[in-house]
Amino acid sequence: MPADTVPSTTLPPSPAASPASPASLVSVPVTGWGRTAPTVARLIRPCTYEEAAAAVRACGARGGIARGLGRAYGDAAQNAGGAVLDMTGLDHIHAIDVDGGTVRCDAGVSLHRLMEVLLPLGWFVPVTPGTRYVTVGGAIGADIHGKNHHVSGSFSRHVLSLELLTADGGIRTVSRGTPLFDATTGGMGLTGVILSATVRLLPVETSLMSVDTERARDLDDLMARLTMTDDRYRYSVAWIDLLARGASTGRSVLTRGDHAPLDALPTRARRHPLEFRTRRLPAVPAHVPEGLLGRTNVGVFNALWYRKTPRSRTGELQRISSFFHPLDGVPHWNRVYGRSGFVQYQFVVGYGREEALRRIVQRISRHRCPSFLAVLKRFGEGDPGWLSFPMPGWTLALDIPAGLPGLAAFLDELDEEVAAADGRVYLAKDARLRPELLAGMYPRLAEFRELRRTLDPGGVFVSDLARRLGL
Repeated sequence: MPADTVPSTTLPPSPAASPASPASLVSVPVTGWGRTAPTVARLIRPCTYEEAAAAVRACGARGGIARGLGRAYGDAAQNAGGAVLDMTGLDHIHAIDVDGGTVRCDAGVSLHRLMEVLLPLGWFVPVTPGTRYVTVGGAIGADIHGKNHHVSGSFSRHVLSLELLTADGGIRTVSRGTPLFDATTGGMGLTGVILSATVRLLPVETSLMSVDTERARDLDDLMARLTMTDDRYRYSVAWIDLLARGASTGRSVLTRGDHAPLDALPTRARRHPLEFRTRRLPAVPAHVPEGLLGRTNVGVFNALWYRKTPRSRTGELQRISSFFHPLDGVPHWNRVYGRSGFVQYQFVVGYGREEALRRIVQRISRHRCPSFLAVLKRFGEGDPGWLSFPMPGWTLALDIPAGLPGLAAFLDELDEEVAAADGRVYLAKDARLRPELLAGMYPRLAEFRELRRTLDPGGVFVSDLARRLGL
């Protein structure tokens, strides 16, 4: 069989297409996954490259922005009064090189779909965030990272080339190492509409993970464990109890692992070693009482979660879905924060700036931010994307109910602390950063703005994020 093809029988059926006409223009409220700051835009769903080009021409004075599965937490895929291009209609997998380990697919293909197709063939996506319901286009536009950044870098490191629909209506093949590639990877969709990409894959023997778990008594203990032993693991992440105070400040559960080899599986599991299985629990109701995730409830949950975890456990076999995407099994889990929604705040500070990280964690603890989804990771070398978020250092991400009193002022203070430590805030999760802090966080911002002015002088591609921060 040719290396660039795969029998059609190995491909699970594509999800059903939307019944809406590809050219339909429907004005709808659009929000990020955090469900804050909704704005109204005309929704266009192209299903071919030609329809995507026509949609760009139809954007109008307020411009347009591409959108995938809506998992950006803030306002990156919103465009008040303009157009939003729903790219999930472009969902074809064009070619899989089974021998060489690459896939060429449309930008609207989700990582979930790729896992369904690729795992039975012995391949896995090179980088996955905390949800597999992200499109390839979104993964490139946000230059997503995962638990393996210290080993594998960001998603863009594994993108060999991409096709980009630009403001002039042309489709460009963009290769690694070019300014347009570096502006597009992490560029939040502002250089054009990503139509397709060729991505290098990771070989695996099974669809299970071999996982080690241990507890860390405080933040210093956690950082020491990560620094000394992270190079032994492909994947590494720590959940932090940010409500713990005093001697327990920063107490954590550290989870690390790698893809399990075939000989690590029980005999029965070896019959179908590459089977991709997921679990689906009941969806969160549309209406959840406000304050469900307040300080008291989250404090109890965090204490129980920390104490129930074994002090040390090695070699536990877990499904890929359980290890990487535990919340994906709960449809609409973002509703649990109630109608007010939530903010996910993520920052990174460099190695050598550990004292800044300590101060920030202590401030969050003193402020009593009720976060049950707080994780700390170590980043490796950054990738060349001009607005790519990761840099060598420590990154902390936490979810906070948007209705928490004084939250806006408190996060502004954290921004100042991050900026003073030469760190940065993740744009794919932001909906509130002050624009005057941006240039210090992203040193290549001026180059990005200049390329945008040259490539898109009419401002065709724009978003609420871009207007707010002057991107």
